[in-house]
Amino acid sequence: MQYREKILNDNAFLVSETDSKGIITYANEEFCNVAEYKLEELVGMPHNIVRHDDMPKAAFDDLWKTVKEDKVWQGFVKNKSKSGNFYWVYATVYPYKNEKGELCYMSCRRKPRQNDISEIEKRYKSMR
Repeated sequence: MQYREKILNDNAFLVSETDSKGIITYANEEFCNVAEYKLEELVGMPHNIVRHDDMPKAAFDDLWKTVKEDKVWQGFVKNKSKSGNFYWVYATVYPYKNEKGELCYMSCRRKPRQNDISEIEKRYKSMR
């Protein structure tokens, strides 16, 4: 089966939140639509449910290392939708404490520039 790239709208803004272990606790409607899941299907699932197999492990190692140091991480991520199609995002991941004082993470994503995608694809292939 041939999977296709989904190009985000120019003003797309995808948001999700996870607990400290990366389990989804919230996703906005736009994230659900692009990922092709209902909110009920996502909540309680590991966020890597949308991780594309092309993503190098090192990219996520860097993400987790950064946010566990209470710092903001930014980078390019290739995700997969429920149907297997894929989409690129530029993600910013923020660590924060919820109202109970528990560590959580919020990820906000937007459409990356096409020339950035071309460059990062080359870099990610060399990281495998």
